[in-house]
Amino acid sequence: MGELKQTPLFEVYKEYGAKTIDFGGWELPVQFSSIKEEHEAVRTKAGLFDVSHMGEIAVKGKGALAYLQNMMTNDLSKLVPESAMYTAMCYENGGTVDDLIVYMLEPDDYLLVVNAANTEKDFQWLMQHKEADVQLENVSNQWAQLALQGPLAEAVLQKLVTQIDLSAIKFFKFRRDAEVAGVSVLLSRTGYTGEDGFEIYCRSEEAAKLWHEILAAGKEEGVVPCGLGARDTLRFEATLALYGQELSKDITPIEANLGFAVKTNKGRFIGCEALKQQKEKGPKRKLAGLEMLDRGIPRHGYSVYSESGEKIGSITTGTQSPTLKKNIGLALIQAEYTAPGTDVLVEIRGKKLTAKIVNTPFYKRSN
Repeated sequence: MGELKQTPLFEVYKEYGAKTIDFGGWELPVQFSSIKEEHEAVRTKAGLFDVSHMGEIAVKGKGALAYLQNMMTNDLSKLVPESAMYTAMCYENGGTVDDLIVYMLEPDDYLLVVNAANTEKDFQWLMQHKEADVQLENVSNQWAQLALQGPLAEAVLQKLVTQIDLSAIKFFKFRRDAEVAGVSVLLSRTGYTGEDGFEIYCRSEEAAKLWHEILAAGKEEGVVPCGLGARDTLRFEATLALYGQELSKDITPIEANLGFAVKTNKGRFIGCEALKQQKEKGPKRKLAGLEMLDRGIPRHGYSVYSESGEKIGSITTGTQSPTLKKNIGLALIQAEYTAPGTDVLVEIRGKKLTAKIVNTPFYKRSN
């Protein structure tokens, strides 16, 4: 075990009473007050997250688009400058290398934002398939990233942004020339909570100033600092995939219900054939939402059985939903058991408890 990596905001955590944990080799805050309080703040007001552990990879050059089209499952030819797209990157067998967001800065100039624990692996995979006319650089240590999420995020951030009307930045669009509290940033209307909000990319050395300024600007509105615990319960209620749980080298985007990000008609890309077959024939197993009928919380890795007692899969994520006040889970199970209303059994502490398959997302914000 090497030393844990720290983000540029590590010293700031102490001021806000953070409790930190090892998350994929990073020492990050799991909570500042309590997971439930932070979760509630994001659903009703707004919360501020440090997500500077995420990886950033620059892709530039004349052949950048053609190269990325070969690497990614989504159709990046639809991007225009200052727009972003969610996509997956797959192996030939359709298993997932990572899920990520591609930002088009300008023609032939892209920024990939990848999962922290996958940054090195992703970079090697991209290098392995690099074309001669493409430049790749892992620029993760140059960037910090803050996420302000929740229904009041726009109103709070607008206090610190004078030159841009934030309502003009639509979902999955961004401005690369924005200034927040006088700090030059890339400001993106994206997030991982199921709420409206912004992700703010700045130079590492500016992160602490931004953190303090945003919390001060949002004090009246009840904006609070939030940790990984609430980030996980929020993304889970909104049924947003987490790499290593809903996606992995053994789980394809089709199995994870991410078919919208897989465009098999755009032309050849790595994994295209395997994913095309799954799309056309339907995968043998699929991600499904379930709600416990018996008392018990379904946790990651717990086995799921049919009513007749046959093992049909396992839980990828589960918890007591702070918003819905129900014990719910996501499970990767045999496709024939995924119809809403189907009863299944989850093994919890040696007992098989009843659950039923339900529609996802579990939570969807009202516009």
